[in-house]
Amino acid sequence: MFRALGEEVLHQGPVVRVTRATISGPDGATYEREVVRHPGAVAVVPVLDDGETAVLVRQYRSALDELVLEVPAGKCDVAGEAVELTAARELEEEVGYRAGRMEELCVIHNSPGFCDERVVIFLACELQAGEAMPHGIEEEHMVVEHVSLRDVDRLIADRRITAAKTVVGLLMARDRLIR
Repeated sequence: MFRALGEEVLHQGPVVRVTRATISGPDGATYEREVVRHPGAVAVVPVLDDGETAVLVRQYRSALDELVLEVPAGKCDVAGEAVELTAARELEEEVGYRAGRMEELCVIHNSPGFCDERVVIFLACELQAGEAMPHGIEEEHMVVEHVSLRDVDRLIADRRITAAKTVVGLLMARDRLIR
């Protein structure tokens, strides 16, 4: 059986903490792994009243040095806030919508080989216009785009959508609403 023996903090930043974890393997031998600790995140697939148009954002992502087409999302960075409230807040901040109905679709771990980030993905329907409140330079310059859930396979195959939370969220939303 594997057992975590402890961690040493290598870096503490405003978003993530990087640690060196010491693990005991099934044979009793110990080894080390670098682990990125993340506070968790939410992602929201907002769908317009037609039941097949998703609202996405095209936002600059510095790790990739490119604009990425994604579902609205954000970190769980308010202590004690329920993920449903975080999702509702991020939806309004990024695209200016409030959801009359929000449903959890799934939980994903983007890169469990080195990071513990947990993303809870929601479907948002019965959208009501609110006011976007962008935070940070990337959000101030992001662009809202609409895509048909019927086009998701092609958008993924053409590499126009590559963010894991967006791929999973759109496929699940499409299957829930159209298929």
